[in-house]
Amino acid sequence: MILTSFGGFIMMTYPSYLVMQLLFAYWGFTTVFLFWAPMIKATKIIGGQKKQGKTFSFLDGGRGIVASSIGVIGVIIFSILITTDITTANILEKQNAFKYVIAVSSILVFICGIIVYSFLKVEVSDDEKIGDFKNMKKLLKSKSIFLISFIILCAYMGYKITDIYSLYASEVMMYDQIDAAKIGAYQQYLRPIVCISVGLFSDKTGNINNIFYGFIIMLIGSILFASGIINSSVNSLFIISLIIVAVGTYAIRGLYFSILNDGDIPIALSGTAIGMVSIIGYSPDIFATPLYGYLLDTYPGIKGHQFIFMILAVSSIAGLITTLKFKKLVKQV
Repeated sequence: MILTSFGGFIMMTYPSYLVMQLLFAYWGFTTVFLFWAPMIKATKIIGGQKKQGKTFSFLDGGRGIVASSIGVIGVIIFSILITTDITTANILEKQNAFKYVIAVSSILVFICGIIVYSFLKVEVSDDEKIGDFKNMKKLLKSKSIFLISFIILCAYMGYKITDIYSLYASEVMMYDQIDAAKIGAYQQYLRPIVCISVGLFSDKTGNINNIFYGFIIMLIGSILFASGIINSSVNSLFIISLIIVAVGTYAIRGLYFSILNDGDIPIALSGTAIGMVSIIGYSPDIFATPLYGYLLDTYPGIKGHQFIFMILAVSSIAGLITTLKFKKLVKQV
């Protein structure tokens, strides 16, 4: 987290395109290689055998609170520093305002790193620290690892859609830039509400069952958007459909790592397993954004957004099928 915050201070200088590419590669190292697997493994250990759903849902709910709060803080800072109408502000005025948004975000990440280092203590026994290579080879042959990976991939396609909510608001619903940004920030508040709500009962009703229901909800929302009926004349339907997609997405997101226990993954290998499923599961970070950008550029207006939500509908169906296969596999084990 501390190393990640340093990258923010470089971004404040508005470096060249090459430096920005290197900076994002650097962030890939600090956030994925150093941070991700240890955070998920620590959460798995804290949850024990009986509270995986609650622990992971609360984790993602907390992340949602932080993300939405920082988003709102960013919008407030930006709107305060832009003293003229947003539509007439020039690029230098926007750059100057956004510089402070980056600075505040970087400082918050740095402070969080210090707090985590000082106060987060997770007890791990010697036999839980690392597995041997024989067990790792066994893990590579595990069907559950690849099914969990694909469940995460399908769900993450829904999460990547959150990147275009603001674009949909501005390009289709005709919101101005600040109101469109608020849509993107405010929908993040659904994340803690949904994750914490699901976490309260998920361990009793079955984490994998709730993932299945989450895909159904996500499918319904994606069909509404893909149909093309959501335009500037039906603002209330836009908000309702956005909520439907977000509820399905966040319900699954809060639970998909909780099923590692159902897949019979030992604690000693959980870090390795998390790394493996993340390579496949989070691959949309590589291809989804360029794909969505291509569709929006090639098919301007609502048509490009329809194609994107059609992709989400297909991902939801694939997620449903994979979830059923995982349930069948778990029953056989």
